[in-house]
Amino acid sequence: MNIILNKIEESYRKNLPFVVYNKPNSKRVMALFQKDEVLHTLTSNFDDQGFVFAPFNSINPTVFFPLTHSEFIKANLKLEEINNQNSKNCNESSKSFHIKLVEKALLSIKQNEFKKVVISREEIVEINEFDISLIYSKLLQLYPNAFVYVWFHPKIGLWFGATPETLLKVENNKFATMSLAGTLAYNDGKQPNWSSKEIEEQELVTEYIVHKLSSFSKNLHISETQTVKAGSLLHLRTEIKGELDLQKNNGLFSLIDLLHPTPAVCGLPKEAAKEFILENENYNRSYYTGFLGELNMSENEKKDSHLFVNLRCMEIKEKKAHIYIGGGITKESNPEKEWEETLAKSNIMLNVL
Repeated sequence: MNIILNKIEESYRKNLPFVVYNKPNSKRVMALFQKDEVLHTLTSNFDDQGFVFAPFNSINPTVFFPLTHSEFIKANLKLEEINNQNSKNCNESSKSFHIKLVEKALLSIKQNEFKKVVISREEIVEINEFDISLIYSKLLQLYPNAFVYVWFHPKIGLWFGATPETLLKVENNKFATMSLAGTLAYNDGKQPNWSSKEIEEQELVTEYIVHKLSSFSKNLHISETQTVKAGSLLHLRTEIKGELDLQKNNGLFSLIDLLHPTPAVCGLPKEAAKEFILENENYNRSYYTGFLGELNMSENEKKDSHLFVNLRCMEIKEKKAHIYIGGGITKESNPEKEWEETLAKSNIMLNVL
């Protein structure tokens, strides 16, 4: 593990691209350290081996670290105890804007423009001292059941994340995805009390994904909806599995294009919700609510891709952390509660700063 942490520091100092990541509940950390500063991008060819970092909107490039141009390292996860302060309070200067935007979204839902839209914002936090390997180590320690990563390219930026949501896992012709929606604060020892708003939001996401995959898949299997813990938060999750004919359906790219962005980060119908987001959020999401992960990486000669939605993440720019958070708005949403939900979600990153 120390080898990887030292390599992070060295590559960052030399302005060389890299990604270091740990899959949920895994005791192994993996890393790709690109050997040059070239910005490799993908369009519709998702056949190469490596690591992909894709945006919410195509205005930003889909960046790829090819395995053939990178050093690949694995290490067992072993961390020393790290003292953690209580999380900082978010600056509430953006509260008024966010609440007004939720109210505008509710009006659009009432007028039947869409059923759901995901409204997000950025929280900017000053950071005087910055230790890249320490921040990543704290994320690993605090969020063992998330996909935890640090990603850097000198032409794009530096990102950290601890996301609980799988976009897609494909091994040969078998696939798995999930619908993840609804948020409650975790209260140790108490059963979660899910409201009709969170249950409806989860059902909308599940129905959309199942409908879209029905034309792609055979033997579709939908699990029971479960409550899952991600850091200090709870979510509703439904797992969806099946078999795919990737040759018939134009490969992995077509399947990703079908799912991304999911209703969990965009809305329903997707096109109308995305248009509302781009016109009203008043900032560029960039790689927040995009996706990232392994493409065709495997140890057993099988084509194995594992992609995650880029949630619970932040970007570091000029001694400032830009923390990205959001929530799903449906007809039963309460603007004040939606604001409070973004505060709870922001603590994922604030806890490590």
